[in-house]
Amino acid sequence: GVYDEGSWTVRLKMDLTHPNPNMYDLVAYRIKYTHHPHAGDKWCIYPSYDFTHGICDSLENIDYSICTLEFENRREPYYWILWALDLYKPNVFEMSRLNLCYTVLSKRRLLKLVTSNKVRGWNDPRMPTISGLRRRGYTAKILKSFCDDLGITRNENYVEVEKLNQTTRLALAPLTRRAMVCLSPIKIEILNWEEGGVDPNGYVVQNAPTDETLGSHTVKLTPTFYIDTSDFRMKDDKTYYGLAPNKAVGLKYYGGNLICEKVVSPTHLQCRLDNTPSRPKPKSFLTWVPSNGIACEIRLYNNLFSVKMPTDSWEDELNPQSEIVYPNAMIDPSVAELCDAATIGEWKSNAAFQFERFGYFVVDIHTQFNSKTNTGKLIFNRTVSLKEETAKKQVSNEEQAVLDKRKADQRAATKLKEERMKIAPSDYFKVDDEYKGKYQNFGEDGIPTHLVDGTELTKSAMKTLKKLQAKHTKAYNAFHKAKK
Repeated sequence: GVYDEGSWTVRLKMDLTHPNPNMYDLVAYRIKYTHHPHAGDKWCIYPSYDFTHGICDSLENIDYSICTLEFENRREPYYWILWALDLYKPNVFEMSRLNLCYTVLSKRRLLKLVTSNKVRGWNDPRMPTISGLRRRGYTAKILKSFCDDLGITRNENYVEVEKLNQTTRLALAPLTRRAMVCLSPIKIEILNWEEGGVDPNGYVVQNAPTDETLGSHTVKLTPTFYIDTSDFRMKDDKTYYGLAPNKAVGLKYYGGNLICEKVVSPTHLQCRLDNTPSRPKPKSFLTWVPSNGIACEIRLYNNLFSVKMPTDSWEDELNPQSEIVYPNAMIDPSVAELCDAATIGEWKSNAAFQFERFGYFVVDIHTQFNSKTNTGKLIFNRTVSLKEETAKKQVSNEEQAVLDKRKADQRAATKLKEERMKIAPSDYFKVDDEYKGKYQNFGEDGIPTHLVDGTELTKSAMKTLKKLQAKHTKAYNAFHKAKK
């Protein structure tokens, strides 16, 4: 406590005439009254990152010190310090940062997200941290494949998040076990259970349709089961393929139809089954969960930000729909053994599933489910949807202004083209706004021969104008032909 922070520093005598300011007199040590995890509060003099970076790399025999482009001007002091200390010099390579759209990589911004409770912590599935990516379901193989596809570049770039999503789908599709789930369940009561022709032994379903070696599991249809809220409407229309009053839809794996007879309540329907040969062919097949399904919590994750490239107002650009929680979801009981809390860990990639029609999911690290007693909270996080979601994306005022200007420019260009197509080729250089008033005399074919000040055009200039007229003639003829 003798000296205040910032009052004294130890600097290196380097080169004050060097064109790189980082080579003037780099700070090596400074006073920091900050609690140290090992030394506690006993010590207050600490080295700077720039001073220790190269020394640590050298002492650890690093072959390549790789960093992003903003540290390129630190390469000279890096080597100077190692030269002054006569230490081994690793190779230094700078590359562009892997910027993903709809997120931020600034540690200060990420820290503020955590401290302001905008996310669940550093390992929140929306965070671009290793622990966050792992918790969301991205495996080391997925991330390596993603980076291999992108390659290394020194050009500043932003990578579409859909590129990562598609890499994830391709990796998970052949390996993940299928399961049926209801995010927001509706109870279905079957009125003609005895006549429904349901197989009492259940239906065998392959764990992965494209790979029989991954085995199979059995799902049993019960007199009471559940479908998702999104699969039922009170009013039917031509573009809707789900269930509605007095409408028949297919029931997956059953092989017959489900017909809604009565709406007891918004969450309770009375229906009947139909597997007769004369039944109407359904346009869709609904997934379902039997009455002994497991209660669970399902979290759907979307982009952390509502704009592609967050600005300085990034806190106002957070996506309010980045996490959607369904606390009363249900999943078919065939997954129970794979979701036991005893098999789930924070430092590994946990069991992943493809929930039919909803996407790829992973068991969350806070799951407390006991598969033997079917008790304890079971939580799933969505890694990625089954396909790119085409919902209209929100844009910032700046992005909307750019889009509006682009549309206005396109309309103006179209109008200008239409006006130009009204000009006969022989009058092109006389009437068109681009050339009007530039020339005085014209040949019989409409090609200018003299500028407006009387200067005679060269043969080369006239040849160029003839080519422009020929181009206009071609467009003029095509335009009027198309209008006939």
